[in-house]
Amino acid sequence: MRFPVWRISVFIAAAVWPLLWLYEALMNSLGPDPGKVLVDRLGLGTLILLLITLSMTPLQKMTGWAGWIAVRRQLGLWCFAYVVLHLSGYAAFILGFDWSQLGVELSKRPYIIVGALGFLGLLALAVTSNRYSQRRLGVRWKKLHRLVYLILGLGLLHMLWIVRADLKEWSIYAFIGVVLLMLRVPPVMRRIPRLLGRKVPSATKA
Repeated sequence: MRFPVWRISVFIAAAVWPLLWLYEALMNSLGPDPGKVLVDRLGLGTLILLLITLSMTPLQKMTGWAGWIAVRRQLGLWCFAYVVLHLSGYAAFILGFDWSQLGVELSKRPYIIVGALGFLGLLALAVTSNRYSQRRLGVRWKKLHRLVYLILGLGLLHMLWIVRADLKEWSIYAFIGVVLLMLRVPPVMRRIPRLLGRKVPSATKA
């Protein structure tokens, strides 16, 4: 395994936050509604991890270091793990596992549908992230994994619908997302090494 220390460091960095938040909840440090805080933090964590995952290819192009690509799959799987925890927290703390309330929630909060579509997209990417699926799907694998761009849009729309009264934080994530998507436009991506005045080896795109 290449870059073992780097891989383990990324694993620990991604794993520590849910554990920390759970500890804070158990210590009554998350305010009067710790369940909602956990759900919100896990949702935001999913979006942040998605942005970090999308930044791996541009960072590899800019630096030439293969370590960025080495952890890209792991970060994508952590993104899926966070969204599973986010949905589990929603079912437990918001619905109280009372599925009869789901219809009411959907009518009052349609952004849940947007979030569910994003989850289904991440599920498809997680299930096919292995080498077997990559070999089996061939060129279709890359086409499927371009869903990540749509998923990012759904995630940003989901967040926008929730925090529409305060767009300052959302604007930061949206700006980062737009920049990362622009860096993936082929003419822009080809110019990245030139801007740094160096020739960078090509890498497999996300």
